[in-house]
Amino acid sequence: MTRIYVPRDSSALALGADALATAIVDEAKARGIEIELVRNGSRGLLYLEPLVEVVTPAGRIGYANVDADDVKSLFDAGFIEGRATHAKHVGVVDEIPYLKKQQRLTFARIGITDPLSTDDYIANGGIVGLYNALAMNGDAAVAALTESGLRGRGGAAFPAGIKWRTVRAAMADQKYIVCNADEGDSGTFSDRLVMESDPFVLIEGMIIAGIVTGATVGHIYVRSEYPHSIATLEAAIVKARAAGWLGDSVLGSEHRFELFVAKGAGAYVCGEETALLESLEGKRGIVRAKPPLPALEGLFGKPTVINNVITLATVPIIFAKGAAFYKDFGMGRSRGTLPFQIAGNVKQGGLVELAFGCTLRELMFDYGGGTASGRPARAVQVGGPLGTYLPESQWDIPLDYEEYAKVGAVVGHGGLVIHDDTSNLADLAQYAMHFCTLESCGKCTPCRIGSTRGVEVIQRIRNGDTSTKQVQLLRDLCDTMVSGSLCAMGGMTPFPVISALDHFPEDFGLATATPKQAA
Repeated sequence: MTRIYVPRDSSALALGADALATAIVDEAKARGIEIELVRNGSRGLLYLEPLVEVVTPAGRIGYANVDADDVKSLFDAGFIEGRATHAKHVGVVDEIPYLKKQQRLTFARIGITDPLSTDDYIANGGIVGLYNALAMNGDAAVAALTESGLRGRGGAAFPAGIKWRTVRAAMADQKYIVCNADEGDSGTFSDRLVMESDPFVLIEGMIIAGIVTGATVGHIYVRSEYPHSIATLEAAIVKARAAGWLGDSVLGSEHRFELFVAKGAGAYVCGEETALLESLEGKRGIVRAKPPLPALEGLFGKPTVINNVITLATVPIIFAKGAAFYKDFGMGRSRGTLPFQIAGNVKQGGLVELAFGCTLRELMFDYGGGTASGRPARAVQVGGPLGTYLPESQWDIPLDYEEYAKVGAVVGHGGLVIHDDTSNLADLAQYAMHFCTLESCGKCTPCRIGSTRGVEVIQRIRNGDTSTKQVQLLRDLCDTMVSGSLCAMGGMTPFPVISALDHFPEDFGLATATPKQAA
């Protein structure tokens, strides 16, 4: 019996994967061919979706961009045997350069397994990290996580080990693990791919976090726009509980851990950890002032570990293979790997997991294949809608938290949005301020009022008032927002504005050297 894989993640579903799967089953039945159809997750090669894979002695043979109308011709061409006689044949999927050149650690199982099969998960290395964590002393476990160099993958890059150690040391009758899955940044989809393609790795990571810190309850806060992620997680939690991974005795141990999924409220600001906690408690998502830190007074006033999806999904491989193994990847203080998401005006969009130290140029051209329009690339926004715009002169800087900080940029969640030479950076900068006016929680003046004034000042400059006074007013406003905002919503909104002003002044109608550059 031939096994055929058809992806079930949102990107493939949006391109007709359900109808495609039905057509394959129906055609096989009509021809009297026995097949086993597996709905796997996406490999992350989104430019090839839906990517159908057929298991053969030579490996899993892929057929790209397949739709239901192609099914009859695929069978006629002998795709059941993996033949290369069909135009959509792409060969052994593992040998596709886009995939083969990656360093997949967190995403090792993505697209390979059935996302809801615990047997598949275990057969592909799952649960080893959890068993190892159960056998370790909690202090030793925290030390191992710290030694690995894992930092939060949600943007702030705070060392995960320090956060876990703080919660572990806190005295309380209840502690929580909260996963921030409110993935709202433009050009980002790595969290979604994990939740839909390998949910058990996130579940395992959260259980380990609970065991190490003494937390017994976990919540996954998923953005409301991810219904498929929510459904997959809820189904996976049921299976994990049935397998003995959750409940009063985790894998027969003395540790208890329960896990729940919460649907987000649809606000971008709820991606900020304290606003998320407010929303999770049933309140309006408004940023809290810090201190106290969530690690000491978080959900319902109790010590809480808050990490994002990729951080928690990386934990199992660290505990399975050891801190030294993970630390061997990366550079400087940026250890391990990061899933970079290539989007925007790009020919080959998708997810690329590589060790820190690669460059934008490598990601854009070696993987992305250049712009989809065929025009020259002009700018890349890294780190979401509040990330900086990097010009070509900065495309060879190693992707590393500290190296990017030196030029006022952020790696953030690893999202890349590419723009070609037809883009107007002044327009994009003005939109960043407008976005902040729409999404601000309104608690602090610099964010709430500053963004509104920012839209107005940029518009005046674009209307022709390019005086030094006006440009300096915009820079001063940005400085106030960076220094005075309660959270990164207002604190980072100036990043795209200042980078556009510095590197693309002509789009504002300015001379090459703005006042700050000339100083």
